[in-house]
Amino acid sequence: LILTQTDKDTLIALVQQKHLPAEHSLRLQQNFEFFEGQVETLGDNLDALCKGLSKLVIVDVALNRDQDNPQLIFESMNSTGRELSQADLIRNYILMGLEPTQQTELYQDHWRPMEVNFGQEAYGSHFDSFMRHYLTLKTGEIPNVRAVYEAFKTYSREPNVASDGVETLVRDIQAFAGYYCAMALNKEPDKALAEAFQDLRELKVDVAYPFLLELYHDYASGTLSRDDLVGAVRLIEAYVFRRAICAIPTNSLNKTFATFRRSLKKDRYLESIQAAFLLLPSYRRFPNDEEFKREFAVRDLYNFPRRSYWLRRLENHGRKERVPVDQYTIEHIMPQNENLSAKWRDDLGPDWQLVHETKLHTLGNLTLTGYNREYSDRPFIEKRDMNGGFRDSPLHLNDGVATIDTWNDMAIQDRAQRLAAAATGVWAPPNLSTEVLDTYRPKIEKVISQYSVDDHPHLAAGTPSRELFEVLRKDLLALDPCVTEEFLKFYVAYKAETNFVDVVPQASALRLSLNMQFHELHDPRKIARDITNIGRWGNGDVEVRLTSADDIPYVLGLIRQSFEKQMGNGEGGE
Repeated sequence: LILTQTDKDTLIALVQQKHLPAEHSLRLQQNFEFFEGQVETLGDNLDALCKGLSKLVIVDVALNRDQDNPQLIFESMNSTGRELSQADLIRNYILMGLEPTQQTELYQDHWRPMEVNFGQEAYGSHFDSFMRHYLTLKTGEIPNVRAVYEAFKTYSREPNVASDGVETLVRDIQAFAGYYCAMALNKEPDKALAEAFQDLRELKVDVAYPFLLELYHDYASGTLSRDDLVGAVRLIEAYVFRRAICAIPTNSLNKTFATFRRSLKKDRYLESIQAAFLLLPSYRRFPNDEEFKREFAVRDLYNFPRRSYWLRRLENHGRKERVPVDQYTIEHIMPQNENLSAKWRDDLGPDWQLVHETKLHTLGNLTLTGYNREYSDRPFIEKRDMNGGFRDSPLHLNDGVATIDTWNDMAIQDRAQRLAAAATGVWAPPNLSTEVLDTYRPKIEKVISQYSVDDHPHLAAGTPSRELFEVLRKDLLALDPCVTEEFLKFYVAYKAETNFVDVVPQASALRLSLNMQFHELHDPRKIARDITNIGRWGNGDVEVRLTSADDIPYVLGLIRQSFEKQMGNGEGGE
């Protein structure tokens, strides 16, 4: 049994009772210490230990290289034990079938350095995530979390990958793993890039890594400048944060970043990224300044999942020396205590309860302080003028608070508007002239449909199908503002990016074609039909026959699956 290099050296040192290597295996050390402790508890009663040792069996499996597939045997032998990580499966898939000399060289020269770069504790969990992002970048498809190994095998067998050879593949994986470690594991040496990646990590924008891997690869190869890479990372950060503040569902982010590379023009790299963001359709939109300011000013930011992030970014924007925000605590200028003092109620006015209820956790009432305990529920003037009060605060977030005499609804609103306006510069949007943006717009001639509802005899006024159609039509258009309707000669198409359901009118029913594969559909009542490779009007492999308005809620659930698949609302959102 040959362990990995770190484990092997550590095991030999433990067995020989020598000092552990400087870079020793933490897991092996912990295991040995546990075993040692358990033996000590037995004292002189070693019967249980001896019985256990007597049950150990060593299995020696010899293979014939010409006849046996070691990877298949490896997978089958491990299928009954603890499930292996995707990283283990992929490493063994790559190395196991090679000649011993080549196997050793590839492991020591490429795979081992990659393991070390990830680190002992991070390798198991982070490598699986990295490989999913790597495959998304290479194939344009997002693998299922539990099927990364299968997706990798499929990718490695593609003719262009297989023809380049296993060493080229491993070198490529090692290079991209290095990019991932720089971005995701805080191993970036450049200060500006490291700060940008840190902010992105705090937002937990894992879905952006396939796109970021391509950006970093082009930065490493000289195609993308360092300043433009920083600019691109900041755009991604602003895009994700603005959408979170505006409460836009994150579900489509997976698909947005998986396909973003198609929009790149690498001779105008950053400009093409800005244009791509500005041209995203409504449900994927980059919220503009007005939408962002409006929502940022009124949102409950105290209970926002990453409040330390936005406070730090807002405070440190434009500073050369960062303020260590984690040394401060968040402060409600108007106290959280529901039993406000008479002074606070007087300052807030007759509607003090409404102001307290609606403005307590919003931007205008939140700040940072090192004197949270001293402030307590004191009246505003005392908080302002006391030793260490708002007048003495060195924080940008407290600029202007010192000049206010009464903290009330108007003061909270004014401060919220001022900070929200400043936030548009912290999380800045793309900025391109109309003339430049027009050069990126797809040249699509708008085709005005020559058909209408009147061109479908089965949808004539007063017919059962027409009544059913009108109910369904209303629900389909209400799915999302981006949904459009187009009457064609033989059916009615409902589209987001493309058709997600087509409605074919019939005499007493509506035949629906869902644009997805049949095996992807969750249909507990089993009313859908597989029409794969069967000629039908409409798009997709799923057919549903609708005859009653009572079935519309259930059928709408099936249609929504097709819609969400197109939107990218699948597994693994933000």
